[in-house]
Amino acid sequence: DMRVNTAQFMALYAWYSWPNVVLCFFGGFLIDRVFGIRLGTVIFSIFVCVGQVVFALGALFNTFWLMEVGRFIFGIGGESLAVAQNTYAVSWFKGKELNLVFGLQLSMARIGSTVNMNIMGWIYSRVQDLLGYAGPSTLGLALLIGGVTCLFSLSCALILAYLDRRAEKLLCKEQGKTGEVIKLTDVKDFSLSLWLIFVICVCYYAAVFPFIGLGKVFFIEKFRFSPQEASAINSIVYIISAPMSPVFGLLVDKVGKNIIWVLCAVVTTLASHIMLAFTFWNPWIAMVTQKAITAVLLCPSMQSIQNLGLAVIAIAAGMILDTRGYLFLEVFFSACVCLSLLAVVMLYFVNQLTGGDLNWSAKKRAKLQKAAASEAEEQERLRRQNEDDLAKLLPKADAFSLRNKYLSKLGAQVSLTGVHRQFKTRII
Repeated sequence: DMRVNTAQFMALYAWYSWPNVVLCFFGGFLIDRVFGIRLGTVIFSIFVCVGQVVFALGALFNTFWLMEVGRFIFGIGGESLAVAQNTYAVSWFKGKELNLVFGLQLSMARIGSTVNMNIMGWIYSRVQDLLGYAGPSTLGLALLIGGVTCLFSLSCALILAYLDRRAEKLLCKEQGKTGEVIKLTDVKDFSLSLWLIFVICVCYYAAVFPFIGLGKVFFIEKFRFSPQEASAINSIVYIISAPMSPVFGLLVDKVGKNIIWVLCAVVTTLASHIMLAFTFWNPWIAMVTQKAITAVLLCPSMQSIQNLGLAVIAIAAGMILDTRGYLFLEVFFSACVCLSLLAVVMLYFVNQLTGGDLNWSAKKRAKLQKAAASEAEEQERLRRQNEDDLAKLLPKADAFSLRNKYLSKLGAQVSLTGVHRQFKTRII
């Protein structure tokens, strides 16, 4: 409708990611030290609403730069709102309840993404039927209708703020906090294993989310799918990852061998991209296989480096598609996964040289945890025994000394005659 090329379209994804390269370092600080969890959640929800409205107005008035501004504003609120959401969860729930809450959060996010990818086309068609023509106005109105979900999110933030404030008064609890403040100077202390994990995360994400942004047209052009069929297969990543994430999480906890799981995920994803690039097999095979195993690696806990990678790769993917086509784009995605695979292999050997803790089996990890717990209990027993022995060596206080100690705390004059007499008696 707006006559933009693929590079411009993918830039909209990049504009969401750019502010979060830096803001992820300060989102928790703003919630803890400046706004508080309640006000912070409301403020970031407002950013999301304003960003969506500005984005829709940019489409309505056929002004692409205004759409980019809207995505930037939306990005300011989006990731920080996720931090606030997790802070609420940690504040209200503990232990196994917290694991369930995080799982439900992920599932709801995946459901929302799936609904968005499958229903926005239908909304656009209904608006087009209502107006009688297609164009920027139709797109803008469809995006404004989609923005109703942002208003619903803001209303939930307001209700949650009221409930949290009420709980604070009734239960005498403090507002939730994000935890330890992270310093940029901590980067120098990062281990080689952690840097390799960064590389794995960025290169793997580069082949997943930019592909989703371009996947619908890819399936329409190469496999001659209808728009509805293309949307359905493109959204399979969210449909599958919602139930599979907790399943794979349970398997990884039970089996261990984390690096082996990551290696399997990367190899499977590479095979899927090669299949999509060089064959005309039914794409459901590649997509279902890839997205099922993708759940092993979808753990977005490295927001800064992840958003930096997504911003750069999104722009690069759009430029490659405009100039070279989908075959070269799939080769590019495969190359990114190959880099991720190389980093996994390097991580395996580095981990072996540094103790192998990342690739322990669940049985070995449980054994070491049990040994550590036993050692801690033994140290606590020795500490208590030392305290008891020390207490036996100290003289017991009689009633007279306790009386003087109490009176001295009250500021009264204490007779020292009895004290001297008692002291002499003990010496004798």
